[in-house]
Order: sequence, then C-alpha cells, then structure tokens
Amino acid sequence: MEEVLKVSSKSSPNSVAGAIAGVLREKGVCELQVIGAGALNQAIKAIAIARGFVAPSGVDLVCIPSFAEIIIDGEERTGIRLHIEPR
Repeated sequence: MEEVLKVSSKSSPNSVAGAIAGVLREKGVCELQVIGAGALNQAIKAIAIARGFVAPSGVDLVCIPSFAEIIIDGEERTGIRLHIEPR
C-alpha cells in the first residue's frame, strides 16, 4: 500500500520533502495528494527539494501527475495526485 501524503497551501516544502525522502527510503514510492493551486505549488517545491535530498545516493526522482476524486466532508472534489518514484 502506497503512503499518501496530503499537502496543503500551508505545508512547509522542506518538511514535505523530508517526508517524501523518508517514505521513498522505506517503501520505494510515494504519493502526494493536493487540492488547489497553492497546495500544488508547495508540493512541486517539495519534490524539487526531495530530489536534492536523494540525488547524492544516486537516485533521480520522477513525478507522474494524475487527477483524483477526493471526498472531503462528504463532498467530492477534484484533486491532483503526484506519484513519485525513482527513474
């Protein structure tokens, strides 16, 4: 089961990057879930930072975006899922 990290517009990119690197080391792949432009912005910054974290160990990360229907308070919203894995 993939670990899904939820990112908001208030998330710290450095903290999310650390979580991405930790999940990748543990499970090999990671999934981010975002809703809205601000959250997507923070997630993309975090992925860029995480690439720097894992690069010294010879790992190059790729990000595969897709849409996802997410239920929040019984309401269906369209979010974006970012699948992160080593190239």
